[in-house]
Amino acid sequence: SCRESTMEVVLLHGLLLFLPLAALLLYWYNATFHYFCKVAFFNCWIVAMAILLCPVAALRGRSVKNMKLLRAAILPLKHLYGIKIQVWGSEHLNIKEPYVIVCNHQASLDLMGMVEVMPDGCVPIAKKELMYMGVVGWACWLSGIIFIDRHKREDAIDVISQTARTMRRENLRVFIFPEGTRNQDKSMLPFKRGAFHLAVQAQVPIFPIVISPYWDFFSSKDKKFTSGTCTIRILPKVETRGLSPKDVPELTETVRQAMADVFTEMSANHCGDQCAEQPLLPRR
Repeated sequence: SCRESTMEVVLLHGLLLFLPLAALLLYWYNATFHYFCKVAFFNCWIVAMAILLCPVAALRGRSVKNMKLLRAAILPLKHLYGIKIQVWGSEHLNIKEPYVIVCNHQASLDLMGMVEVMPDGCVPIAKKELMYMGVVGWACWLSGIIFIDRHKREDAIDVISQTARTMRRENLRVFIFPEGTRNQDKSMLPFKRGAFHLAVQAQVPIFPIVISPYWDFFSSKDKKFTSGTCTIRILPKVETRGLSPKDVPELTETVRQAMADVFTEMSANHCGDQCAEQPLLPRR
């Protein structure tokens, strides 16, 4: 009947009004729902930016210069999430020669820290699987990101050798997460040696970078994602000039230990007194 149809329309409209309100209430009062919404937005933002970036970057072709576009696409996320990023020691990267940056790897949020400190003429080395992630993989390829197959040792060694030659020839800087996978534990995973073989082959310095733990505002285990402050420490360079492949195991462990010590310090006091006393160094 006409009356029943009217009731159905009223109920449908009521439901359509209720659902956004319920979602909003869940977002504000349910931490797990809040977490998944923010993670979903992060992924949607990356895909949307890749869609916008690809046609522009394709005009230039595969080039390290396109990394500027990728950086510009990711930089606004810290403001959208209310995450304040403090960078200490950025003056260490003010050298004109090529170098390798190694950084601890906790979560996808590391992308925000990476673009905050990444200098011009620098590209990450990423796992080859990323290249097959549709438009995101295409955007990464166009931006000059170097892909490495972690499951094929010979291919990985070949990529490292090629990259070492390119670094010297094109004054390229390379950014690597030597843990190889995300790690939210209170200590760092053992480092893979690829980054250190690369630095030794190219005879370029290594800059260790430590991102403070996200525990205060982010945890995939506890499904927590709020606003907060993240501190990034850029340590002085580690020279590799004169080193050979036999020195790589010791070099790897030396750098890992230095980074682990800084991470432990940051974990203990979240850079407390030291950060308060030092002037904030401008980002390049």
